[in-house]
Amino acid sequence: MNYRLIAIQVGDLLKYDATINKIERAARSVFNFMREEFPNEVITSERAKLIHDWILSLARQKMNNDERNELLRKFLRLITPENLFHKVEEILREAGVNVYLDKSLEEFYSRNFHYLIHKHCFSLYKQRNYFHAVFEAAKVYNKVVKEKSKSSKDGYSLMMEVWDCKGSLKVTPCETETDKNVQEGLKFLSAGLMRAVRNPTAHEPAMDWPITKEDCLDLLSFLSFLLRQLDKAVYYKN
Repeated sequence: MNYRLIAIQVGDLLKYDATINKIERAARSVFNFMREEFPNEVITSERAKLIHDWILSLARQKMNNDERNELLRKFLRLITPENLFHKVEEILREAGVNVYLDKSLEEFYSRNFHYLIHKHCFSLYKQRNYFHAVFEAAKVYNKVVKEKSKSSKDGYSLMMEVWDCKGSLKVTPCETETDKNVQEGLKFLSAGLMRAVRNPTAHEPAMDWPITKEDCLDLLSFLSFLLRQLDKAVYYKN
């Protein structure tokens, strides 16, 4: 974990957005140690130097990495404007520190979603637009099932047809009873998703059909599972 790189880059990024008083107040509310001086002739901004020295002082403390990273997150969360969260998080990731200033984003990343969920839903989730994040994921699943199965049907009828044992998408040979159970189960899970999730989010106003963050994460995990089954599925021409 390259704390020196973090200290330099974050200081440079925030030198126009964080005042000296704000940096000092944040540091003294989070840290229980004194700031040390770390000479660096490259840094000319007093505010950038202050951030640099506090981060390197933290790096020298005797504690485990999880404790240190949590203190770093709290400190940066206090001094970083929300519109710069993503840039600070990028600096942290490139330096090998898995820290997110917004805890809800950490929850999103920890789920290890299918790449299509990241591609289509992350920005909506980040905006706390949970209703439309789920709706978008359901639309994506419907679209890619339709494309892979080469079917003209849509939604519930699409899933009931293509995931059937006599359908065009197979995750099992549909020979043994277990094969058939798995295939049929995937059919009903996919069809149920269309009825219980995609259709309500397509036809109901978001204010009348609220989706909490917890439900959003769970539904995105469910859709990730279905997308991974689709990745494994083999197309059979009827």
